[in-house]
Amino acid sequence: MPADPADPAAAAPQDPPSPGAGAAAGAEPGQEPEPGEAREPAGPRELSERDRAVLAFERRSWPGPGAKERAVRERLGMSPTRYYQLLNALLDDPAALRHDPVTVNRLLRVRAAHRDTR
Repeated sequence: MPADPADPAAAAPQDPPSPGAGAAAGAEPGQEPEPGEAREPAGPRELSERDRAVLAFERRSWPGPGAKERAVRERLGMSPTRYYQLLNALLDDPAALRHDPVTVNRLLRVRAAHRDTR
């Protein structure tokens, strides 16, 4: 006996569209938005474990620059250069500001002061 096409249980399972697949909010799956059509932003982004670890690491005080760089390598498993790249990107991320406003605002002030001295 053939399956009834009106029965949703009989329909072949479909994969859900992947996030960021280009479909506008409210559009049918697989339908691309028109050029220039505004896309609604996705909900607030959550910080990854690594992002939270970088912010927590930056909250601490360090006796000197060598100790901090050594700890970055040992505890976070990344080079100090990569650490500072991630940290700088986090300062511009609203999710980081929501997660730890005191640390992010302090670092933004430090960054602005460095920029002003150049």
